[in-house]
Amino acid sequence: MKTASKTTGKVKSTSEEPGMEESKLMKLFEDELKDIYWAEKALAKAFPKFVKNATSDELADTIENHLNETETHVQKVEQVFETLDKKAVAKKCEAMVGLLKEAEDIIKSCDKGAMCDAGIISAVQKIEHYEIATYGTLRTFAQELNLTEAATLLEEILNEEKNVDEKLTQIAKSTINVQALEEVE
Repeated sequence: MKTASKTTGKVKSTSEEPGMEESKLMKLFEDELKDIYWAEKALAKAFPKFVKNATSDELADTIENHLNETETHVQKVEQVFETLDKKAVAKKCEAMVGLLKEAEDIIKSCDKGAMCDAGIISAVQKIEHYEIATYGTLRTFAQELNLTEAATLLEEILNEEKNVDEKLTQIAKSTINVQALEEVE
């Protein structure tokens, strides 16, 4: 069995019996970590499309800034894998595949302008909410597993995801939604 050292947060074996299995929570933690790792890498490829299609400079800048954070998130998730003494491995995230498909459909279905910007905000916020839920869960798992360093890294990512969600809400309420209300078909 593996547990985390309380001082380092790194996983180490506590049993000399070969073949002792990890806890089920640790297995779930690793599986979810693989899932979000894939998702972050997919988002790093998708966000430039959102920036390109946004007409609001503030929206484009916010998404571009979050793209930079997303690239950092990939590195932080890799660090979490390192704390487990595991190689960073991605597992296709079907939820993110669906969210990205929906975002592409929104962009394709609307003309450039405030309405498309509102659609981009909607799509990105759905993505952010998925990430907030995932990172919140992963952080809690890490805390339960006494993975202090991993929990800290996951908390940092979680806070950045929450911040961009709040910023998108602010942009939507202050300008984009108001302008979209004025657009007619």
